[in-house]
Amino acid sequence: MIFDKPLHLPGQKRKPLTTVISLPSDSLMRFAMFIGHSFPQSHLYLTQDEEMVTATAIPVAKKILKERLNNNVTPTFIICNMEGGESLLPGLLELLQDHKHYRKIPFFVYAESLDTVQKETLSKLGGIDDIITAKTTPEEFSTKLQFARKFRLLSAKTQMEEKQQKRMLTKQKVDYVLKRGFDITASGLILLALSPVFLVIAAAIKIDSRGPIFYISKRAGNRYKVFNFYKFRTMVADADKRVKDLSHLNQYDVNNANGGPVFFKLSNDPRVTKLGAFLRNSSIDELPQLLNVLLGDMSLVGNRPLPLYEAASLTTDNYAGRFLAPAGITGLWQIKKRGQKEMSVDERINLDKDYAEKTSFLYDMWILTNTPKALIQKDNV
Repeated sequence: MIFDKPLHLPGQKRKPLTTVISLPSDSLMRFAMFIGHSFPQSHLYLTQDEEMVTATAIPVAKKILKERLNNNVTPTFIICNMEGGESLLPGLLELLQDHKHYRKIPFFVYAESLDTVQKETLSKLGGIDDIITAKTTPEEFSTKLQFARKFRLLSAKTQMEEKQQKRMLTKQKVDYVLKRGFDITASGLILLALSPVFLVIAAAIKIDSRGPIFYISKRAGNRYKVFNFYKFRTMVADADKRVKDLSHLNQYDVNNANGGPVFFKLSNDPRVTKLGAFLRNSSIDELPQLLNVLLGDMSLVGNRPLPLYEAASLTTDNYAGRFLAPAGITGLWQIKKRGQKEMSVDERINLDKDYAEKTSFLYDMWILTNTPKALIQKDNV
């Protein structure tokens, strides 16, 4: 048993010394803690498997709490008598709020009467679930206790979710800075180094077939943002006008009768020029997209930006997730399925959604290291 001086305020009469009832430190018994002296009906607040531990002073209560925590035991609830010791109460509440094992403990204040100033002071402290008086019945206390437990569990869950969200946002910001910095540096250097090659390819395209050097089309990228998409032209000049005529050759197994998603890819596309086939199979036709990367429309790694007619068919909740990722030159689909004839729409979209969920700078680096072996296609697609 431990003895301590009772709580008192200056000018108040001291009460006789009160015994601090405490279980052995190695006990794992459930217990409720009472801090102070007068607690009418306190024994009626306990369940059959709970012991009552009474501390005459807040410093003693702190000591008991820490001793019991060493045995992984915390009180089921705490009631603190407000008769004296108000100045020490904030320190106790701070201890309970700052320690993860104590935050879920319901905390009540006992007072026979409180004036307006005291009520305002308590309301500003925080961490107090309710006020108990001599008139509070065991049934009323049980209701207050159940509500306090539910509220604290919900509060702890909310705080945990907020911390996780903050960590996620911080990670996303770091990933964005690293990703964007790498995109600008890499695309700028590659464009500068390959500028002579661009001139040779441009001349070859003009000699090979009539039409512009670059193929420019509207594409939908991150969050359906529409931008001008650049590639070296690999098809005949009127290629877009022949899409409907060749729809029966689409390599994707798509039945769009119910308005489902639409992808259009042809194996050995007859619209591709001789030089265009080489540019495609070697992925050289993709190089002008480095300008899109430099401009911020795309990233080196991401989900392929889609023609607007394809993006328009992917606006439902099941498909829209793939647009949460940035548009990219290479990505998960390219290193896993590029050049394969047999591929369903769902398989393609699932790969895009998988990347969108896992996207990070380190994941991008992994995809980039696996991109070279996917550059040389086995089929003209």
